[in-house]
Parts: sequence; structure tokens; C-alpha cells
Amino acid sequence: MQQPKSLKVAAVLAFAASLWSAPSPQAQEGSGSLSWSKDPTSHCEFVAPLSLTAGPTYWTGACPGNKASGPGMLRRRDGDRAGPAFYGEMRAGVPVIGVIDDEGYRVGRFKAGDIGGDAELDPQVRLDAFRAAAKAAREVSGRYAGQGNAASSRHYETIAKQLDMQIE
Repeated sequence: MQQPKSLKVAAVLAFAASLWSAPSPQAQEGSGSLSWSKDPTSHCEFVAPLSLTAGPTYWTGACPGNKASGPGMLRRRDGDRAGPAFYGEMRAGVPVIGVIDDEGYRVGRFKAGDIGGDAELDPQVRLDAFRAAAKAAREVSGRYAGQGNAASSRHYETIAKQLDMQIE
């Protein structure tokens, strides 16, 4: 038995409304508590994990809708000096999972404004975080290779291999 056309339209509209009202990563994390930053060069917007500390932070990765998304790197810089880096997955400007490299690794999901705040990290989350970080470092390496910057490309490929070694 076929449904009347008006029921089909209503079903499609209800489905579309459910997608439109689905909580974003920002809403899930509590957008009022997130502090948004902007890459000083590209103006791409993101939430930097607290462990990166305050200051100029740059995003290397995709930026659809002016929000950092997908695998990539957030890097703190003070002039010519590179600071700590987050390698991992971003969604609509908000970190999802990855690793902060700052003279040691902070590993895990984004929670309460930072990466890896759990005292006892689930082993699977640790593996997933290092995999996401290695993928992100390779993405950064590929971007530099595409720009003809072989030295930076090699540097981030080396970082990807170091992150891979944490999985084994």
C-alpha cells in the first residue's frame, strides 16, 4: 500500500528537521565553556586544547566553513619558536581525539577543554588517539609537500613515524 504524498513530504521534513537540530560538537561539549581562537594567517577558527597554552596558534589542515576540520595540526608559536602541537581530528573547529606533543605526549579525547584529562585512559582510546595523530601528521606532511616545502614535509613524516611507534 502506498502512502499519500503528504505523509511522504511530512516524513522528509521531519527527517530534515532532526538533522538540522542535531547537536553540534560545540553543543555537545557545552559551547559556552569553549574558547574560540583564530589562525592569525588563514583566519580559520578552532578551539585550542588548554594544554597548548595561550598565544598565537596556527591550524594546518582543511577549513570548510572557516572551521578547522578533519586530520591536521594546531601549533603554538611565539615568533620563530615552535611551541607544543596538537595532532589529531577536528570537527567543526572542535578537537575530537589526538595527541598533544609538548616534551611528552598528552593522549585521548577532547573533554573539559583539553586532550587526555582522564587519569586512567582506556587502552583502545589511547590507540585511536595515536592513530588519529599519525594520520594528522601525514596530512600535514602532504600539505607541505604540495607546497614544495620538502624539509617540513620530511619533518612531519618523521613525526608521523614516531607517533606510529607509540601504537606498537
